[in-house]
Amino acid sequence: MLVFDASSIVHAWDNYPFEIFPPLWAWLGTEVNSGQVQMSMVAAEEVGHVSPDCSAWLGGSGLHVLPISNAVTQEANRIKQLLAITGDSYHPHGVDENDLFIIATARTCGCSLVSNEASQLLLPQNPARYRIPAVCNLVTVGVPCDPFLEYLRKSGKKFA
Repeated sequence: MLVFDASSIVHAWDNYPFEIFPPLWAWLGTEVNSGQVQMSMVAAEEVGHVSPDCSAWLGGSGLHVLPISNAVTQEANRIKQLLAITGDSYHPHGVDENDLFIIATARTCGCSLVSNEASQLLLPQNPARYRIPAVCNLVTVGVPCDPFLEYLRKSGKKFA
């Protein structure tokens, strides 16, 4: 099972249009409907704000939205402490509250995360500036994280 970040599904929606890549979207719809692809509530809400058409497609495909449970909230708070983020003082170039909930959802479910957030080749000295892939790669977080294209490669599917 995979948890998708809003950035990954919106990237796919914008860069692999439904009209041009129908086999991709038919397959992805099956993945969504079967529960192999899920999203946290905050990621699903972000998609609704950024791309209403994509959100409607997800809903029509039977997207399973994972709630922000007590366990997810506790894990998000643990990660927030690891990054030395206090209160609502999120760094504008690092993860925000929704990102922490998305990562915590994947970790709590024991899932990999699909995110198109940019990787940071050189990590900032201040961990509050870490982006989603860097946070996922922390030893004490340990959530596998790949961008959408890598997810497609790993699937082994061919779309002709």
